[in-house]
Amino acid sequence: MNTFMNTEKARFNMIEQQIRPWNVLDADVLALLSEIKREDFVPAGLRALAFTDTELPLKSGEDAPVMLAPRVQARIVQDVAAQPQDKVLLVGAGSGYLAALLAKRSKQVIALEIDAELAALARANLQKAGITNAQVQQADGSQGAPAEAPFDVIVLAGSVAEVPAALLAQLAAGGRLFAIVGEPNAPTMRATLITRAEDQTYHSNQGWDTVAPRLRNFPEAARFSF
Repeated sequence: MNTFMNTEKARFNMIEQQIRPWNVLDADVLALLSEIKREDFVPAGLRALAFTDTELPLKSGEDAPVMLAPRVQARIVQDVAAQPQDKVLLVGAGSGYLAALLAKRSKQVIALEIDAELAALARANLQKAGITNAQVQQADGSQGAPAEAPFDVIVLAGSVAEVPAALLAQLAAGGRLFAIVGEPNAPTMRATLITRAEDQTYHSNQGWDTVAPRLRNFPEAARFSF
């Protein structure tokens, strides 16, 4: 069996054995996972692991940023349900893969990446993949991108202790914000989808559990001592 066939078999198995069983059932999202080549966004030395059910380090070092597991990225894309007219903010561009998925389902993606090396990598990967409606900015995403707001979708591609009010304020009416919320190093965290209603109130739904590394520069929850 040639390399192409091996790769496509591995991709098929990823979708059918990891992603679909995790309640990712949107046919358009599943088709997108076949269209956008995940292996092209994985560091060269880890391409053999592109379809495994695990996080992949994007740089060397103990606290290196990671590429989230395929099922987590797919579930995020399904949950935020970006539409062709939507403007999306992604905090944590990483290697650009999640930006590529979101860009295929929306009008525009602005992806913020605090690490300059990763920002350059994400830009290059998106360009090679032919994604023209995703822009990567090297920036601290903890305050969002107020000059570009409002956004129909905001995705935090990592965990936080709580969602900053500054980011919620950048949601358009009807907009959705996704975050993984929980204590640092907790055995489980909650995938949280917050919707801004037309009356400017916020509604939160925590649909599933996972864990993810912390996004840089987001504050931890306040602790009180007596």
